[in-house]
Amino acid sequence: MSVSVPVKQYGVTPPISTAASTPEQVKLNDAMIEELRNQGSFETEAGVLKRREILATLQTLVEEFVYTVSRKKNMSEGMSKDAGGKLFTFGSYRLGVYGPGSDIDTLVVVPKHVTREDFFTIFDQIIRKRPELQNIQSVPDAYVPILKTVFDGVDIDIICSRLDVPQVPLDMSLKDNNLLRNIDDKDLRALNGTRVTDLILQLVPQKTVFRAALRTIKLWAKKRAIYANMFGFPGGVAWAMLVARICQLYPNAVGAVIVEKFFHIYLQWKWPQPVVLQQIGDGPLPVRVWNPQLYGQDRSHIMPVITPAYPSMCATHNIGASTQAIILEEIRRASEIVTDIESGNKKWNALFEKHDFFYRYKFYLTVITATKGSYEEHLKWSGMVESKLRLLVQRLEPIEGIVLVHPYVKPMMNAYLSKEESDLFKMKELYGTLEGEKFAKDHLEEFKIDDDTDVKKIEEEAAKANKHIVYLMKLYIGLKLDMKGTNKKLDIQVPCSEFDMICRGWPAFDQDKNSLSIRHVKLWNLPNDVYEEDEKRPVKRSKRKASEHQSNGESTHKKLKGDTSSSSAATQVQAGAPPSSGVVANAST
Repeated sequence: MSVSVPVKQYGVTPPISTAASTPEQVKLNDAMIEELRNQGSFETEAGVLKRREILATLQTLVEEFVYTVSRKKNMSEGMSKDAGGKLFTFGSYRLGVYGPGSDIDTLVVVPKHVTREDFFTIFDQIIRKRPELQNIQSVPDAYVPILKTVFDGVDIDIICSRLDVPQVPLDMSLKDNNLLRNIDDKDLRALNGTRVTDLILQLVPQKTVFRAALRTIKLWAKKRAIYANMFGFPGGVAWAMLVARICQLYPNAVGAVIVEKFFHIYLQWKWPQPVVLQQIGDGPLPVRVWNPQLYGQDRSHIMPVITPAYPSMCATHNIGASTQAIILEEIRRASEIVTDIESGNKKWNALFEKHDFFYRYKFYLTVITATKGSYEEHLKWSGMVESKLRLLVQRLEPIEGIVLVHPYVKPMMNAYLSKEESDLFKMKELYGTLEGEKFAKDHLEEFKIDDDTDVKKIEEEAAKANKHIVYLMKLYIGLKLDMKGTNKKLDIQVPCSEFDMICRGWPAFDQDKNSLSIRHVKLWNLPNDVYEEDEKRPVKRSKRKASEHQSNGESTHKKLKGDTSSSSAATQVQAGAPPSSGVVANAST
């Protein structure tokens, strides 16, 4: 009599299928991996070694940081050295799915006598002395306070967490839940990244399959501009958990099958049913665990993906009604493409086609930050506004006539020089439009900023030459409107004024240096820099032609080559101005 061997269960439910992949599926998976290579998804061997060297250097800086703080607080030489300090990684690097352009998410863990303020002052000072440092942006007011750096050509995000222990040795692990005692919410959120990443890898049946599928989903999400927790889309850890859950349901499948099932299952998922990798457990600490039955805020999560590490949290709390609709539409599109790939009608590169954000809508809002100061001051100001953009999206969604509010996930920055300060003021008024692009070309000197730019030197030379500098950042929001039954005018003064007040409430806000404006711009007046060289920009059509195309079922947003100097509305909210200076966007359709 044969004895059935129980199949190991990963996750909270039995697998849907334990079948091994067919030869056809293996061939499909090989083609998927080859396309990932063609897309540059894998890091080179030299790149891998460089990242290891950078992390080793940062570990020495962490130890120097803790030692320096310890000595400043009158600890002995020996105790200061023993205080330790350790650098952990999380995110794509820890998961093993990073590529040549990927950043490295790092966590500095320090003992109880080292504070968050120490991190943003003393550690900041220590890392600035390193010749490898090319850029640094401090965002202490973020949901998870962070230092964003470029170190030896690699983007390194550094967060910090303080534990209630006297020492942090190099062999410390973060598995023990008791390490979470007596720390604040920000420290808890910072620790969660590494703890979650480690658990994800433990909870998937085949790490190699998981990594191949996750690389594919990450690349797809980035190409389609739906990869950004800050802007209301899933971030890296959320996409990883979503892929891990499908791996649990198909433990013996190859990566290509996981990808196909990913789109199929999440298209039919009964949101807000949460995605979980293991049972949500309680713990010994008086900390909040995600529980929609107890907490109204948790009930408001419309697309919850729950972290497996205690205390479980929702990694997708920023997703709103609009971004959920966008995500599901992209999943639907991807599911159809993968079906065509399986049938041989398309290749894997079809899945990774670039988004059409700057062709999709007739009206866009442009949120513009300007700084009359140093580049570093601009990074802090613009970074804060970026982190708050989802609050503007939330306030716009209930407005009558707005069907969908679509934030674009990539900020765009420019820097201009001029001897005439009035020209820079004019540029702030026109920025984000075709007119602004033309004005800058005719009247201003633009300088590009990359990892190798010595911005301080440029600022010093500008001062000597009596030139003024303005740093500008623009964020775009696409608006899908339905003006039927309205007076053809869309009044968004209140949400824009509220957002303006939120941003001006930033403790470091200086109205002599910082400004914020919100304007609407029509599709055909978007600047050229939002399009790539091989893309054809849209142009304004006559009403007659537009109606003819619409009657034929054609989009009026087709990618047509051309140019126009059509003027944009100069409506705006100006930071520092009274709240009554809101936006009334005349969105006549």
